[in-house]
Amino acid sequence: MDTGIQLISDGDGLAVIGNATDVDRFLVSEGLSSKDLGLRRLKSVFGTGAAVAQAGSDMAADSGRWVKLTPKSAQLVKKYGLRESSKTGLTTGVVKGQKGQIRGFVEFTKGPRSLLTNPAVLANAARLMSQVAMQQTMDEITDYLATIDEKVDDVLRAQKDAALARMIGVGFVIDEAMTIREKRDRVDEVTWSKVQTAPATIAETQVYALRQLDAIVEKMERKTKIGDLATTAKDAECAVREWLAVLARCFQLQDAIAVLELDRVLDASPEGLDGHRLGLRAARQNRLELISRSTERLVARMNAVAGTANAKVLLHPAKSPAVVQASNHVATGVHDFHMRLGIESGRRSSEVRRWADAAAEVRDKALETGAKGVGAARSLGNETLGRAGSVKDKLSGGIAERARRRRGDEEKRDEEG
Repeated sequence: MDTGIQLISDGDGLAVIGNATDVDRFLVSEGLSSKDLGLRRLKSVFGTGAAVAQAGSDMAADSGRWVKLTPKSAQLVKKYGLRESSKTGLTTGVVKGQKGQIRGFVEFTKGPRSLLTNPAVLANAARLMSQVAMQQTMDEITDYLATIDEKVDDVLRAQKDAALARMIGVGFVIDEAMTIREKRDRVDEVTWSKVQTAPATIAETQVYALRQLDAIVEKMERKTKIGDLATTAKDAECAVREWLAVLARCFQLQDAIAVLELDRVLDASPEGLDGHRLGLRAARQNRLELISRSTERLVARMNAVAGTANAKVLLHPAKSPAVVQASNHVATGVHDFHMRLGIESGRRSSEVRRWADAAAEVRDKALETGAKGVGAARSLGNETLGRAGSVKDKLSGGIAERARRRRGDEEKRDEEG
């Protein structure tokens, strides 16, 4: 008997839904790693309407896996010819084959198990995909924060700024709400009331952190002495790491709020779920772009400072490389930060200019300048000699002409006498 596996892509991930054995075989055949989609959550969603409720029950009985969309997994969308819906923005399709061996693309058939003919089920599958994607990023950020020298809580508590203090408190409340959600599979009014004001506090802290990063570079740019610049650059290296940790925690909490918010919309006004999901996705992308622009600008300015230090390495052979190394550490830290948030970035480090290289460059320039000077002197000498010869010729010609004239005059007088 042929079996069907339903595929859904929202641009960030790919949901693979069907019989557990078939889904596993499909993922193995494509060489893809995956996470549980959490279809069990659909059981409590559809309480009314026989067909819709049956669809939800059938879907919950299936196996659902989520695959992060990478260049490799994105090829499946093309490979199996999935079709995009203008209403939902989702790309969907069904592949069929004997015992999980996929034969090719097959259109959705009519029936309660078909996601395409069941907008409510499709919308909720998309919600689960968004939530799993955001939780994946949250886990990535947790791993990232664990790699810094101190735990992020210690870093945050060391700050005396009121904005950070409020964000720390909000974090505790959000973590508590996420725990309740896991136990109840829903977000009721009581749980939501605890966190609904959190986004403003988190956004305030995010803006504050971005401004602090700007202030760090501005302080470096004001330094004119390489010694002062080296000290400031070393301090900046540590400070940037800490403020990136603050930004990462902000983004993590914003994703957690979005996860809770989708469940709350489902509970309060399910008809608006799909539109709300798309709105949250657009807002998340805007945050990513803001963070990307600010941190890329930070790296560019640090590289410019490193360039200034490199230019003075001949006079400061020990301190100039220290500035460049600090700049490179910042660039590496920003690149790692981008990876955890899913931001594509092109890390470019400044090369430390060695004193010997700088000295050799100065020597080469001096030799080049000297060679040009010798060439110019030779040219000038030749030109001078040429001019002298020309003058000599003119003088000799003039003397000879005057001599001929005198002889002619004398001969003429003798004849007359």
